Amino acid sequence: MSIKNRLILMNFLQFFIWGSWLLTIGAYWFQTKHWSGTEFGAIFSTMGIASLFMPAIAGIIADRWVNAERLYGSFHIMGAIVLFMVPMVNDPSTMFWVMLINMIFYMPTIALSITVCYSTMESKGMNIIKEYPPIRVWGTIGFIVALWLISLSGFETSSMQFYVASISSLLLGIYSFTMPKCPPLGKAVKKTFVSALGLNAFSLFKDVKMALFFIFAMLLGASLQLTNAYGDTFLHDFANIAVFKDLIAVKYPAIIMSISQISETLFILTIPFFLRKFGIKKVMLMSMIAWVLRFGLFAYGDPGSGLWMIVLSCIIYGMAFDFFNISGSLFVETQSDQSIRASAQGLFMVMTNGIGAFVGSRLSGIIIDKYYLLEDGSKDWQGIWLAFAAYSLVVAVLFAVFFRHKHDAKALESFHH
Repeated sequence: MSIKNRLILMNFLQFFIWGSWLLTIGAYWFQTKHWSGTEFGAIFSTMGIASLFMPAIAGIIADRWVNAERLYGSFHIMGAIVLFMVPMVNDPSTMFWVMLINMIFYMPTIALSITVCYSTMESKGMNIIKEYPPIRVWGTIGFIVALWLISLSGFETSSMQFYVASISSLLLGIYSFTMPKCPPLGKAVKKTFVSALGLNAFSLFKDVKMALFFIFAMLLGASLQLTNAYGDTFLHDFANIAVFKDLIAVKYPAIIMSISQISETLFILTIPFFLRKFGIKKVMLMSMIAWVLRFGLFAYGDPGSGLWMIVLSCIIYGMAFDFFNISGSLFVETQSDQSIRASAQGLFMVMTNGIGAFVGSRLSGIIIDKYYLLEDGSKDWQGIWLAFAAYSLVVAVLFAVFFRHKHDAKALESFHH
């Protein structure tokens, strides 16, 4: 198999594992286990907790002591064992710890898969800028295929989804050991733990503009996982209403939700155009307004005559997610000194996927249980989505008013080439 195809297979499996359970664990949690929203918020916060420290620790190990592909494979094999145990868990607090251990093994593999790709492509003399994106796109395709597989096989509310994830994790773990060697490159460079954790990037907070940027990154990070956490179970809940229960969107919600990921792959391709034309601030503002629409359309959509709203919301998700993540990381790249670039990107990840996602997941579960449970125990979904939309709108308005950034097309152009 050509090296390109080998990297494609690795990326495909990397995100296939995640797609097997990430969007459907809510359906398993609420529809099958009937556990509470507060405790469910905690499950989605495990990603945030693991993102705070694990990628940095894995980075240090791969820089200093262990080949990246071996560390990557070992994490996936350990993750496979943990995922295999999930169906045996019978109470929400144990589930929290099991999922946290799973995320401790999984989250660093996202960065390690990039390291393995870059290192392998470099050693084979491939053009990373040109050839990496078409390889990485297969990761998103893997995520979508997993969603369809889980949905069509009827595993959305069953524990089988974790077995599918476990088996694919084991396969990827074993496969990783056959990848070209990616030896530690940083043996000569003595990195302190502070710099490896990206803590030296905190010096960026001295600059008011950067401090504001990171605060907004955290505030928007709180929205990033909400539809992943609640979207699938929201559609499942329509099964309790006779007129909706046999509709396709209620029977196979994960397939409807996968439109979001398909949209993501398409919006990635439009980013260079939007950045050149409008600049980073406007592109990030578009993302924030897209979040308002994402939640607002869910509030008024339904699987019947309102299905177009849910589908449109899923299409908008690509813009909401990509425009923020990619233009945000470009902003960090163009604004920070070369010596702390990697740390600054790490800090951006920590603010969005770490602190932001953690706070968003925790608070959303608590708020839903406190304010949006109806007397019969069902959820006031319209109220929930409108609350999320109102939050996103406030963040967008504050960002438009307080974040000052002049669009310099020339600087961006030089950065692209």
